[in-house]
Amino acid sequence: MTKLYDIFVVFMTLGRLQYRKRVNVVMSITMKQYFTSLLLLLASSFAFATTFEKVVVAVDHAPPYGMVSESGQVSGAIVDIMREMQSSLPMKLEFVACPFSRCLKMLEQNELDVMGGLIRTEAREQKMQFLTPPYMMLSSSFVFYAKADSEFAVNNYQDLVGKRIAVMRGAAHFSRFDKDKTLTKVEALSEHNAFEMLLKNRVDLVIAVEETADHSAAILQRPSQSVKKMSYRFDDVIFGHLALSKQFAKSEFAQKIQTQLNNLVLDGRLTKIVAEYNLPAVSAAAIDN
Repeated sequence: MTKLYDIFVVFMTLGRLQYRKRVNVVMSITMKQYFTSLLLLLASSFAFATTFEKVVVAVDHAPPYGMVSESGQVSGAIVDIMREMQSSLPMKLEFVACPFSRCLKMLEQNELDVMGGLIRTEAREQKMQFLTPPYMMLSSSFVFYAKADSEFAVNNYQDLVGKRIAVMRGAAHFSRFDKDKTLTKVEALSEHNAFEMLLKNRVDLVIAVEETADHSAAILQRPSQSVKKMSYRFDDVIFGHLALSKQFAKSEFAQKIQTQLNNLVLDGRLTKIVAEYNLPAVSAAAIDN
């Protein structure tokens, strides 16, 4: 009887051990599933917390401040500035290469979020929002170009009357010229297109910012002897701003971009970026202007 009892005790003990082992295995699997689920939840929460804002940026070909290669690759000051902001803001940049007039139209129609190098005018302020301070300051001239074999002269403003003048669609120049309804202005899609029209005798003159036009001529390998500058010019300090579409400007993220632009000015990073394009330093004092 004692032997049978001992056998029973051993059997029950082994049973309990096997039961505990199964329970421990089940609990181990359950705990692993719990922690796996917890990690997945934390990962998804982190991903949600760092959602990236898509920002569409226009780049028009205006060397050296904005460039579009034949393969469609973009570069320039606006690209460098936005990428510098991207290092501090959760945004995904999409660059869209387009002719100046097309870029401007797309910004006005809220098809783009950001465009750079724009002169601030009252008319444009009705269609977009400008960020301050401007990142471009050019002490340059609006110059009138004619074909090298042209026989007329433009020595003063009045000499522009009666001439067909190519202007980039949507571009801003100096106030007197832009508001003058007596002049014959022929719209061109881009600066390059304007000079093509000139060389094909479709216009008599092209108005352009001297610094950018001369730089473009070198890049496009346009023979310098094919055109000449007229004596009359309008000297000005030209400010180029970042501008936002009206729709994008209403977003909370737009304010973050303005704040980040201010930060780039205050810590000197903006000055460092534009110095690569021979542009002057952007002063912190300009933030409040």
